[in-house]
Amino acid sequence: MEYRRMGRSGLQLSVLSYGSWVTFHKQIDDSIADELMGIAYDNGINFFDNAEAYALGESEKMMGRILKKKNWDRTSYTVSSKAFFGWRGKENKPNQTGLSRKHLMEACHEALQRLQLDYLDLFFCHRPDTNVPIEEVVWTMHNLIQQGKILYWGTSQWSAAEIMEAHRLAQQYGLIGPTVEQPQYNMFERFKMEQDYLPVFQNVGLGTTIWSPLAAGFLTGKYLNGIPDDSRLAIQGFDWLKERWVQEAKIEKVKKLAVLAQEMGVSLAELAIAWTIKNPNVTTAILGATKKQQLEENLKALQVLPLLTPEIMEKIEQVLQNKPILDLA
Repeated sequence: MEYRRMGRSGLQLSVLSYGSWVTFHKQIDDSIADELMGIAYDNGINFFDNAEAYALGESEKMMGRILKKKNWDRTSYTVSSKAFFGWRGKENKPNQTGLSRKHLMEACHEALQRLQLDYLDLFFCHRPDTNVPIEEVVWTMHNLIQQGKILYWGTSQWSAAEIMEAHRLAQQYGLIGPTVEQPQYNMFERFKMEQDYLPVFQNVGLGTTIWSPLAAGFLTGKYLNGIPDDSRLAIQGFDWLKERWVQEAKIEKVKKLAVLAQEMGVSLAELAIAWTIKNPNVTTAILGATKKQQLEENLKALQVLPLLTPEIMEKIEQVLQNKPILDLA
């Protein structure tokens, strides 16, 4: 396993990590989650990603049960939670969502209870909240760090401007700013990682825990001939994923990428994951496998990484035709 420092922090994360969005509680039970987390840990994965909203809190409870049972040395792994959406779904009342001081403090406490942990290694603002001053967010996260409840804080789906504003306020008041962002990044979703965040990477540094490296499984090629019943695109409530990925133009590109992967002697999933971690600004790519063979295949992306020569990367670009254009004028 390769480990990368998270932005300019001292924390080292495995370049591949394991997350529970969609999968835990919705697609897999405790026994399968236990097996998959065990395989991940035994292969050097040291970051497990979660959030209050995943399966309305049940995902964190499941991970908490497994961590307690595994009894791994707490210093050997990192765990995250995220706050914004709340965990009560349609029953959410005012202050049970968003980034107010009240919700962030309470969401942190609730996540610690569900995960059965004394502290969170990473705590993310799951979305920007235009109704709350960024100053309030920075102060709250700083206070949680001082209280020993979280070690690092970060953002998810924030713009570069919002992240830089958080840093400006942190500098102004002598507080700890955000260290990490969790954006979507894959062969079809490139703007934030390859354009918007460039000034942040250069000026203040930023770790990234990227999600959906396989575009919800689309980049495995399994949706080329319809949607399998046991896949996440078949789950009720995830129609938006289907609409985003299963498009004719994208399907044609995936077919061409599959041919390239075959020529290289690797699977399309391995190639797609390796492509994301080829970007040095990616700290870790979060895997969301639901089966043992999927996870073992995804882990092989580490062996594909050295095969991504400039020539291969150019062949991929010729298929994708979607590289963000940098306006340096």
